[in-house]
Amino acid sequence: MPLSPNVSGRQGTHIALDGKTSRRSFGRDENGEKTAPLHTVSAWMSDLGLVLGQQKTADKSNEITAIPELLRLLDIRGATVTIDAMGCQTKIASAIIAGGANYLLAVKDNQPTLHSDIKTAFDDALNKEQRPLDESTLQVQSHISVNDGHGRIEERTVHVCSDISWMTTAETWAGFSFISLVESKRTELSTNKTSTERRYYIGSAADADAETVGSTIRRHWGIENRLHWVLDMAFREDDARHRAKNCAANFATLRHFAVNLLKLDKTKKLGVANKRKVAGWNRDYLLHVLSGALA
Repeated sequence: MPLSPNVSGRQGTHIALDGKTSRRSFGRDENGEKTAPLHTVSAWMSDLGLVLGQQKTADKSNEITAIPELLRLLDIRGATVTIDAMGCQTKIASAIIAGGANYLLAVKDNQPTLHSDIKTAFDDALNKEQRPLDESTLQVQSHISVNDGHGRIEERTVHVCSDISWMTTAETWAGFSFISLVESKRTELSTNKTSTERRYYIGSAADADAETVGSTIRRHWGIENRLHWVLDMAFREDDARHRAKNCAANFATLRHFAVNLLKLDKTKKLGVANKRKVAGWNRDYLLHVLSGALA
C-alpha cells in the first residue's frame, strides 16, 4: 500500500526497495506447525527519509513477486530505483523502465551468467599489466572516495563502463546502459589489517558517471540504517508477537506511518525513539505530530 504518494515521482528522486522480516510474528497452523513470519518489502525515499509504500510477500513466496506489486502502487517517474540482488530480475527491470524510472540493481550469483560477464570484463579492463600494449579494452570511468570513522578507514573505488555491446545477455534487460564495480578497501586502525570487497551492479541511466553511481549505491543503504534499524530499536518490531490473522501486517503499516510522521516533525531535535516518548507524555506534541498527516 502507498503511504506517501505525493512525494514520489520527482525528477532526481532516489527510491530504495528492500525487505524486512518481523521475526516473532510467526504463528501456528491448524496442525500446530510453525508458519512463516511476516515479510514486507518497503519503498524508501532517501531524499526525505520517508516510507512511500509497502507490500507484504505472499505465503510461500518471496520479494521477487512482491516488488512488481509495490512498483505498481507508486509514481516512480523520473526516479532512480535501487534494489539488492534479490530484485535483480528482468521482469523487475522492465517494470521500473515501464514506470518511467531508472534502475540500479546489485548483481550476485543468482544471475550467474550476468555476474560472470561483469566480473570478467572488469578483471580484464583493470588488469593493465598483463595485457599487450596493442590490445584494445573496455573504457572504464572511475571515482575514488575515502572515509574514516568507527575505528577504520575505507577507500571506495567506483568503476563504470557504458560499453555493453559485447554482452550476450544485454538485450534481455530493458534499458540496460552500464555495468559498475564497487571495490571497498577497509583498514582497521586497531590491527592495521585491510580487507577488500567487490560488488557488481547494472544500471539503466544513459548519462551515468562513477561519482553519481557511487553516491546512489551508498544512499541505498539508508533503508537499512534509517528505517529497518529504527523499526527494530525504536519500535522493537522484531520483539513484537502480533500473530492473529492480519494483526502483524496492520501493525507494520502503523509503524511505517508513525516513522513518517515523526520524521516529518522538525520542531524537536530528537531521534525517533525519543520523539515517540515525548508524544506519549505530551498531548499537545502528539496532536502536532498527528497533524503532519494533514499538512
